[in-house]
Amino acid sequence: MVRISVPEGIIGQIGHTPLLRVRMFEREFPRLEVYAKAEWFNPGGSVKDRPALSMIEDGERRGALTKSRVIIDSTSGNTGIAYALVGAAKGYRVKLVMPGNVSAERKALVKAFGAEIVYSDAGEGSDGAIRMVRELVAQDPDTYFYPDQYSNPANPRAHYEGTAVEILEQTGGRITHFIAGLGTTGT
Repeated sequence: MVRISVPEGIIGQIGHTPLLRVRMFEREFPRLEVYAKAEWFNPGGSVKDRPALSMIEDGERRGALTKSRVIIDSTSGNTGIAYALVGAAKGYRVKLVMPGNVSAERKALVKAFGAEIVYSDAGEGSDGAIRMVRELVAQDPDTYFYPDQYSNPANPRAHYEGTAVEILEQTGGRITHFIAGLGTTGT
């Protein structure tokens, strides 16, 4: 019998993304090797799956997140999709506050994973969504687990403990330069 090592469930599919060689610079710089981490291979389709899982599991470890609480946060997209995905896989209810002008595709993905969406004023952008979440949590603090992606140390920690380790392993430690975009620190 052949033994196949496959991570169990959708949570086990988060991370372990491929490193792809980018060859567009090789003609001009033949000794240069550039690689891109293909985070779109995560089940939620983005780099935000890792930090969402990290923040949720951190809440579980600390006892702040229990089955009786609703995961709530503000989002304009990928982190919300990841919260909804991880929440569904782990059996948590998820409520997301999104500016009213987020794309139909993002709304549809979040709803497909069973999350509830509350819309904040589109004109106030992400700041309005953050304020609304804080108001909802202040009104009923025992109902919610608020990861607060914008200030949660477990957000960037997902990349220190996961993505960085994978890149080092995949390159055999041969890294001289690293370039990354920065958003909520979960990018």
